[in-house]
Amino acid sequence: MRKILLLALLAANGIAGLFVLPLAAGEPTGPMDIGSRLELFIDGVLIEKMSGQAALRLHHPVPRELALSFDRPWEGSASGYVTVFRDGEVFRMYYRGCHLEVKQGSYSISPEYTCYAESRDGIHWTRPNLGLFEVAGTRANNVILTPESGATHNFSPFLDTRPNVPAAERYKAVGGVAGGLFAFVSADGIRWKKLSDKQIITKGDFDSQNVAFWDAHRGEYRAYSRQYREGRDIVVSSSKDFLTWTDPVFLKYSPERTSELYTSQVQPYHRAPHLLIGFPTRYLDRGWLAATAFLPDVEHRRLCATTQEARLGTAVTDGMLMASRDGLNFRVWPESFIRPGLRTGSSWFYGDIYQALGLVETKSAIEESPDELSLYATEAVSRRGALRRYTLRIDGFVSVAAPLAGGEMLSRPIVFRGRELVMNYSTSGAGGIRVEIQDADGHPIPGFSLAEAEVMFGDSLQQPVLWKGGSDVSKLAGKPVRLKFEIKDADLYSIRFRE
Repeated sequence: MRKILLLALLAANGIAGLFVLPLAAGEPTGPMDIGSRLELFIDGVLIEKMSGQAALRLHHPVPRELALSFDRPWEGSASGYVTVFRDGEVFRMYYRGCHLEVKQGSYSISPEYTCYAESRDGIHWTRPNLGLFEVAGTRANNVILTPESGATHNFSPFLDTRPNVPAAERYKAVGGVAGGLFAFVSADGIRWKKLSDKQIITKGDFDSQNVAFWDAHRGEYRAYSRQYREGRDIVVSSSKDFLTWTDPVFLKYSPERTSELYTSQVQPYHRAPHLLIGFPTRYLDRGWLAATAFLPDVEHRRLCATTQEARLGTAVTDGMLMASRDGLNFRVWPESFIRPGLRTGSSWFYGDIYQALGLVETKSAIEESPDELSLYATEAVSRRGALRRYTLRIDGFVSVAAPLAGGEMLSRPIVFRGRELVMNYSTSGAGGIRVEIQDADGHPIPGFSLAEAEVMFGDSLQQPVLWKGGSDVSKLAGKPVRLKFEIKDADLYSIRFRE
């Protein structure tokens, strides 16, 4: 397995540290053909080395408004395992409705239902009255599956984009706990039926959100579920027909995972589907420590700790980030992507910050700003239950960054197709980025040297890079080259050669 050296930002102390990042098995050692596709720096694969004060910087979503409060009779404090995706002009949301009632020495869980909500903008959500089932004495509800389905604990749908998929199977889902996962299909995303009475994946532990999707880049279905390997961990299976699946295998991580991982939330990034991005839940039962008494809602926490599941009062969860190019080998960030946060009530409990499966683009609340990414995470799990929306810059997961003192990043050899290089980047008023194009041996190419590069400053999702002679790089297309970025008080999120 080939390895490259990277500099990573160590958030704990704010200095750059050196480590070795293993690439995916089978990754070519020669020039990497990126064509004209979008490339992010989330996994560091494009980077040969960094110098000066350049480092990888993990960014964090900004909390926004509550998307839903789980306050219906069939919902409550244990609602979650949320899936969100855009379907044409409609944003669809699926989640488990359930309530956890805690008493001294015990707890009870209400029946679990699969619920549905929708939105026209990904921000404001409504529960349609579907009238499919009677729940709590009424059919005026948003329930699409009842416990009899055997899948309401963790039902997780997706829009099947496989070419020539039958209309009756345009929507697919997996769900189930005892014995394994069932496959479900639907023509409208509302009315579901089992594709087979036989469970499709039976090896593993399925009492969390198990996800599946059509992987267009690799031409197969993929499913991510859970097994135990020194605690909770994630496994992957694949299928060509959604019925016959390979045996699950454990993911490989670099660096090694720092804790148990609960849900995975792996999905192709819609702007760069060759990249699989995951938002696993980190699970830690730290026991009852001195600092536990200073966490929010301590009396309820003590009550939870008296039950047969003492971890309801002692365990904590937060959101993580990882990425892969083959679906098996993942670069996982040790630091939290989303922390439980500075909330004074019903936070820092087990089940807090379970990130939803799904990233969608939504309008920014800031006038004249471009669209941004919206993602969703649970909160107030121990009490009422709610889902909050978070936002992030487009492609803004990880950047190559440097302070004003500056740093440089050199890419591995690449082959591209296109006429100009565009960057998703942000600088300060004093900062900037210059780009040099080198041949495969590291020699500056005349006309594209650092001395001939214009200083690019500003903030843009797709800014063409300029040299003294302009932006046209088409004469270099199809040839192995390297990119050298000089970065000062700036963040570089992604690049693309545009045709």
